[in-house]
Amino acid sequence: MDQQAITAAYRRYAPVYDFLFGPVFEPGRRRLVEALNCRPGDEILEVGVGTGLSLPYYPSHAHVTGIDLSPHMLARANIQVRRHGLRNVALMAMDVQRLSFPDASFDKVSALYVASVVPDPAEMMQELERVCRPGGEVVIVNHFTRNNGVVARIERGLAPLARSLGFRPLFPLDAFIGLTRLELTEAMPVNAFGYWTLLRFRNPS
Repeated sequence: MDQQAITAAYRRYAPVYDFLFGPVFEPGRRRLVEALNCRPGDEILEVGVGTGLSLPYYPSHAHVTGIDLSPHMLARANIQVRRHGLRNVALMAMDVQRLSFPDASFDKVSALYVASVVPDPAEMMQELERVCRPGGEVVIVNHFTRNNGVVARIERGLAPLARSLGFRPLFPLDAFIGLTRLELTEAMPVNAFGYWTLLRFRNPS
């Protein structure tokens, strides 16, 4: 995985992303926003905001900054913002591995379906920890590798196509959790068949 492959993949996905992934990922989007429990005045960062399908679910009393590497996905997200009149949302083109925000800028950070996309998940997690305020939370929804069964065989078969797909089919949960000093406080299955997982972390630093 590298930035060129990611940008190329999501240039292809942008026109059809909402159709292909909107309904199937919808429960995870709703559950993530619920898990954030946004309070009045909270500063929220959503990384990998994509086409902005999650943005209407955030309460208007919280300020949401959404970032994405793909300009084509961000263009779609801007349409969402205008369509829903989301005055509490700001969108920026930015690499999650090199965030331009100061330390401790956000009360809560969310990452939907992006952890297995970035070239270096460890750098992503370090940056999310850095910009999250002490005592704040980082909530992630992503797929993680199955250890056996039909799905595991499909994941192994798709692994060589990661660059073209724009994400890693093989993405072990334990290895991902080991990348961060954030404290894991909750893990739960979401979406169809529980294939995706919601992870809630607390920033103890």
